This record gives sequence, structure tokens and C-alpha cells, in this order.
Amino acid sequence: MAGSGEESKKLQLYSYWRSSCAFRVRIALNLKGLDYEYKAVNLLKGEQRDPEYLKLNPLGYVPTLVDGDAVIADSFAILMYLEEKYPQRALLPQDCQKRAINYQAANIVSANIQPLQNLAVLKYIQEKIGPDETTPWVQGHITKGFEALEKLLKDYAGKYATGDEVYMADLFLAPQIHAAIKRFEVDMNQFPTLLRVFEAYQELPAFQDAMPEKQPDATC
Repeated sequence: MAGSGEESKKLQLYSYWRSSCAFRVRIALNLKGLDYEYKAVNLLKGEQRDPEYLKLNPLGYVPTLVDGDAVIADSFAILMYLEEKYPQRALLPQDCQKRAINYQAANIVSANIQPLQNLAVLKYIQEKIGPDETTPWVQGHITKGFEALEKLLKDYAGKYATGDEVYMADLFLAPQIHAAIKRFEVDMNQFPTLLRVFEAYQELPAFQDAMPEKQPDATC
């Protein structure tokens, strides 16, 4: 960046390295070739509850995207904003049925799997039930969601989730499968379609550069 004017126009992404919600937005930014400033929010230290951050995101979650005067919280809202404002490298197919399948797959992850594995839920389970119950809890909900995704995508998947192009469903699947394998020890062999597309993501720089372990605030 040459000057302060250009710096002020640069997108800012408030992110936590291990957040799957932030992960999916990083993939989208990479796919669209959008330069951005990474603003780390340490969830373990409670930085998401800082009053200044709460002005940007009243729920105190990540990610949050700042684009000039626009402040967008929630990964789904951010992805739709990016798709409309920066239409290069479309995240949604033109075919309306295939587009609906992308929305459905994304919602299975964002509404029925990911919220049940976030830090607040796991902390509650640890405190109220016991620390040994968190992994079985998450594994059960991931398995239920992945079973539904296997059935949904079996007639649509190509190299990727809904064909031979990367679309929004892939942006939700990649972080969730990564977490299932790396954090929650889910046996992916029972989900051959999901495992196959996840292996295809390993060949894509936009996905690999967004990996949690490659982020500046990664701790392991």
C-alpha cells in the first residue's frame, strides 16, 4: 500500500484463527482476490467483550468485516455482502436449484452444527455436566449434520460440493470438516462425499491460505 488513503480503503476482518465462521469469510476474500487487514480478536482472552469491539459487533462474536463506513457482523451476512459488492469470482451459481442447494448446505452447517460447538456452549457443558461430555456432544451433532449433508449432496457433488466449481456450500463445508477432523476426531470415512471434496480443497490456495494454522494469531 502506497499511502494512507489506500490504507483507509482496505477491508478489515476481525477474526480469531480457530473460528470456523471467520475461516469461511477468509476463503471468500481469497477467492475474490480482495486484500484485507487481519484484526485478531482473542476469544480465549475475552477480547470479543471489549467495549470497543462490541460497538462493531454487539453480540461479541467473530467475524466482523469493516469496509469503509460499512460494518457487517455474522459470516453469512458478510458473504452475501461480498457477493453483491464484489461480484468477481461468484460464490453462487446461476442455476436457481443449485443455488438453493448451496443455501441449504450452508444452513445445515451454520444453523445445525457450528453453533453447537462454539466456545460458549462447550464451556457451559463443561461447567454444568462435565469436561468429558464436550467431545461426545460435538461429535453427535457433527455426525447428524454430516449424515444430512451426505444425503443432500450425493446427487449434486462433482469435484466440489455442488459440481466442479467452488461455491458457497464449499466455504461452509471446508471449515466444518477441518474442525471435525482436527479438533473433534470425527471419523470422516463414514462420509465419503464430504471427505472427497475436502481432499479437493487441499489443492486450492484460497482455501489453504485461509487455514487456521496459517493465521497470524495461531497459537498451535
